[in-house]
Parts: sequence; C-alpha cells; structure tokens
Amino acid sequence: MTRIRRTATAAAALAFTAVATAVLGFAGPASAHVTVNPKEATQGGYGRFAFRVPNESDSASTTKLEVVLPENAPVGSVSTMPVPGWTVAVEKRKVDPPIEVHGSQLTEAVSKLTWTATGDAAVKPGQFQEFPVSMGPLPKVDTMVFKTLQTYSDGNVVRWIEEPTAGGAEPEKPAPVLALTAAAPSASAAPAAAAVAATDDDDDDEGEGTAVGLGIAGLVAGLAGLALGGLAFARTRREPVAKS
Repeated sequence: MTRIRRTATAAAALAFTAVATAVLGFAGPASAHVTVNPKEATQGGYGRFAFRVPNESDSASTTKLEVVLPENAPVGSVSTMPVPGWTVAVEKRKVDPPIEVHGSQLTEAVSKLTWTATGDAAVKPGQFQEFPVSMGPLPKVDTMVFKTLQTYSDGNVVRWIEEPTAGGAEPEKPAPVLALTAAAPSASAAPAAAAVAATDDDDDDEGEGTAVGLGIAGLVAGLAGLALGGLAFARTRREPVAKS
C-alpha cells in the first residue's frame, strides 16, 4: 500500500513539474520582447521614454538596436540620452504638412534611431539595457508603434515589427507600442468665471454696505437736528418776556 502511495505521489509531482515547465516556458519568451516604458502618455505633451532591450540569446550579445518612428505620427522634438559604450545615429525625413513646435514650422522629423555598441558594451546573455529618449509634442493619435530591429553578435537579427490587433492574441514578435490619451480640457475657464462672479458679488456687497452706511449717517444727523431743535424750543419758553 505504501509503495502504491509513493508511486502516485511521484506521478503527481512529475505532472505538476511538466505543467509548470510548460506554462513558464510559454510565458518567458512572451515577456522578454523589446518594450517602450512608460507605455502610456498624453497627446500634445512631452515625455521621457526608454526602449528596454532584453538579451534572449544564451551565447550571443546584442550589439545594435534600430528603432523606427511611425510615419503617420511624426514628432517635432526627439533627443537621446547618452548610453555609456553606445553611439547613436539619427535619421530624419521630410514631413508634409510641417509640424508646429513652439510657434515654429518644422519640415523635418526624426525617422529612425540606431544605437551601436562599442568595445565591451554589448548587452550580454541574461542582461538588458535601456535606451532613453525625450519626445514631444506627442501627436494626436491613439497609439505610436515603434518597429524595432535587434542585432546579435552572431549575426542574428530579431525583427520586433508585428503590430497588435484589437482583441487578438499578442504577436510572436510584437513591436513596442505607446498608447496616447487625449489631454483633459483646461479647467482655467471655470476658476476665472468664479473669480469674476466673486468680484461682482463683492462689488454688490460693497454697494449695499455703502448705501446702508449712508442711511444710518442720515438718520443720526436727523436725530441730532431734532434734538437741537427741542433744546432751542425749551430755552425759548424759559426766558421772561420783556415788558414795554
């Protein structure tokens, strides 16, 4: 009986291990693709973003990263942050209509960024590297898809270029996606209106206060005059009348 129980326990353990391996093995590669962080931003604003690149090879290092900016969503200002041991090349393209940035009309926009490792700076197995970028003003679109190529030291090139589909499963080689939300309507008008209303109320209160003050002053003056008149009348009655 004990032997049967041990056999059943061992079989259950093997089954659990197989299931766990299958699940983890499936989830691992899916979560190791190139991404842009943060994944959300506001239309019309500026932001600092980082392209996060994990190394998926067990024997080769990542030596180059190419990020293509979407043609349907040009950005007027794109600048990169230095990454130690990496050089960056910036490619531009003509845009029509021009992009307005701080009152200036720009006819060119960045189309591609290429980082290349120098010396021993390549992303080694089991490591990842981030490539920071500042962008803005962000276009008025729902998403920006950055098709990306990751080159390894053994010549292998992984193409992270597949676009997501609404309601569909995640692609095998998904491109980094930045979701953009509309900016909230300005709330400056409401406080301004409230301030005007408050000023009007203050003016009304001040006017009413002035009228009340003048009324009280008039009443006091009238009472004072009445009192003086009464005193004069009383004095007149006390004085003797002169006889001729």
